[in-house]
Amino acid sequence: MPVLSANQGQIWRRRTSRTQWAIWASWLVGIAIVGYCWKLVSDRTVWFFVTDAGTQAADLASRMVPPKWSYMDVLWRPVWDTINIATLGTVLALAMAFPIAFLAARNTTPNSAVRAFALFVIVSSRSINSLIWALMLVAIIGPGIFAGVLAIGLRSIGFCAKLLYEAIEEIDAKQVEAIEATGASGGQKLIFGVIPQILPTFAGISVFRWDINIRESTVLGLVGAGGIGIQLDASISTLAWTQVSLILLVILATVVVSEWVSAKVRHAII
Repeated sequence: MPVLSANQGQIWRRRTSRTQWAIWASWLVGIAIVGYCWKLVSDRTVWFFVTDAGTQAADLASRMVPPKWSYMDVLWRPVWDTINIATLGTVLALAMAFPIAFLAARNTTPNSAVRAFALFVIVSSRSINSLIWALMLVAIIGPGIFAGVLAIGLRSIGFCAKLLYEAIEEIDAKQVEAIEATGASGGQKLIFGVIPQILPTFAGISVFRWDINIRESTVLGLVGAGGIGIQLDASISTLAWTQVSLILLVILATVVVSEWVSAKVRHAII
């Protein structure tokens, strides 16, 4: 095993028996874990379907060609709904994440109990997928776009607040101290000392999360939360594969355009 000497040269030394046995034991344990996990997966897998997957995929692809372009007249409104769900959900998340981020940051909230509550909100939001939020909200307030907006918003709070409170903790404290030296109040220190330093980060987080939400909102309709996912679910249920292929192309185009827009906006901000 190589060891660096004082002149940075490598000196090879023989491993001790204890070290060698520890290495072999680690390999043995690792191989045993992998073998056990593979056995669990294998026992719960119907290998006939796995081996036949290529044939089934080719058959399904043949049914999806050519896309039913006339169905595009039905998709314009759902695509617009999807964009609105992502946009309004992002705005809702940012409005709630902004104060939560200040409550979670150490340099703006010294109270540990308040910080713990803010961090709990952040973790709770990030730990629940948007589809799960949508399922619960559809059961509570009924299906529709409003449930989708709330699902996207609740899912995005933790993401935005986490990145934002980390940015708040990394601000230049000297600027805040300079403002404090003028006799400014706590609110004035936040407005003139903290917020100007985090505004570029806030703008970048907003655009980045909106881009992510465009992708997530395309599938919320599968659980009844509005958007193009409703048409996708209906087309799959009725085996209208030419419509499915068109919907997938539309989703792809929407994501590509949103990625291009977000990249342009981030470039302009930075």
